[in-house]
Amino acid sequence: MNLTLRIWRQSGPDSAGRMTEYDVRDISPEMSFLEMLDTLNEELILRGEEPVAFDHDCREGICGACGMVINGEAHGPERTTTCQLHMRHFDDGDTIDIEPWRASAFPVVKDLVVDRTAFDRIIGSGGYITAPTGSAPEAHATPVPKPAADTAFEHAECIGCGACVAACPNGSAMLFTSAKVVHLNSLPQGAPERESRVLDMVGQMDDEGFGGCTNTGECATACPKGIPLFSITKMNREFVRAARKA
Repeated sequence: MNLTLRIWRQSGPDSAGRMTEYDVRDISPEMSFLEMLDTLNEELILRGEEPVAFDHDCREGICGACGMVINGEAHGPERTTTCQLHMRHFDDGDTIDIEPWRASAFPVVKDLVVDRTAFDRIIGSGGYITAPTGSAPEAHATPVPKPAADTAFEHAECIGCGACVAACPNGSAMLFTSAKVVHLNSLPQGAPERESRVLDMVGQMDDEGFGGCTNTGECATACPKGIPLFSITKMNREFVRAARKA
């Protein structure tokens, strides 16, 4: 496959960015999207040019590091992570636009790399449970009802990739935050911080500058792990309950 790539290049957070065009040739349809970018970077290095910076780590669809907007869609045309997107989903001769996440809370660091530490601060504000120090407790010491376990597991699948923010026209982080809140608030182990957790995490989300939710649903459509839209409803209920008690 021969392709034309239009890639966002930005040397630093305070620099002006631009779309730069590159041609890549003899790309195998079985390559992953990141392997295709690796091929481009090898060519750029051989030519003495600066390679394209992009985030990646596990390349197994688990870590959530490989976020980028491909032809206007978070992670590209398939509902998966960028590392699991394969070039067979494109046609020979295609022009592909590749951009970083676009959100004020995710400032560009370089090229396709953005600073997603806003998510870490949301987690740090309440994404934990009270646990005594010492040896691990007996696994069955705290019974967990099957529906609660299923709900917690479904929401624990969130990998914090940021696709929900990138897909949302408002740059909202409601789906991410709700996944973390519902995950822990569904379990008996999360009960001691149930009220403070949702208040603190939503407050931190607002402080980070994420936009508000208007229920367009693009977040759930783009989520590679299928976090459902009703998670936001669950979090809103938790928030109202906690605010009344406070």
